[in-house]
Amino acid sequence: MTTTTYVLIPGFWLGAEVWRPVADSLRRRGHVVHAVDLTGMGERADLATPETDLTTHVDDVVGLLEDHDLHDVVLVGHSYGALVATGAADRAPDRVARLVYIDSGPLPNGVAQADFDGPEARAANDDLVRTQGEGWKLPPPPWAALAAEVPEVDDAAVAALVEGSRPQPWPTATQPVALTGAWERLPRTGVLCSFSLEQLRQMAPHAPVFAHMVDGDWTYLELPTWHWPMVSRPAELAEALASVGR
Repeated sequence: MTTTTYVLIPGFWLGAEVWRPVADSLRRRGHVVHAVDLTGMGERADLATPETDLTTHVDDVVGLLEDHDLHDVVLVGHSYGALVATGAADRAPDRVARLVYIDSGPLPNGVAQADFDGPEARAANDDLVRTQGEGWKLPPPPWAALAAEVPEVDDAAVAALVEGSRPQPWPTATQPVALTGAWERLPRTGVLCSFSLEQLRQMAPHAPVFAHMVDGDWTYLELPTWHWPMVSRPAELAEALASVGR
């Protein structure tokens, strides 16, 4: 069996703990797994400051790759973690074998996460940050409401999400992506959960943020569920990740 090294990067509000079922499954298969607590998140929540931004988080992952002298890594980013994964791969492409985007994709150079859903969503989040986040933090979402129509997510899973969530430093979302293009030579896999491959292909011509997901060296896996498959379908997500590492 081939041993693969995985680095798992969470999205907004969450830390390494959200990956535990997936990481444990991959380790049982003999793989090496590093799940990341980004600065200000998870067990590193006390390190959050108003200056914590996207560059901070990219530095976290590049530092992990260098400190552990990791090579041939499958670098996995979920949601916002996709921006971090792309940024780290752009800085250290020789250490990465494949990029995996879970229900997400690489934003174009110069685009910020906060602008992904359009100006109305940006304004609403800016207001939340101002009124509930001391001017620099985005509060976690109402997990119970989000999970209400997801049969695979029970009360215990919702409680774990609530317990594991931390406010997201808003500069991580407002700082635009800055890329050289070095990451573009790496193979990529999209694990599609809340949208299908057909939907992706329909959206791509009309939404520049999806353009990178139909160009270049891509493969796709469909895992229909909500936006957090590591919570709703961890066994299937681990199998998907194991398959791309073979």
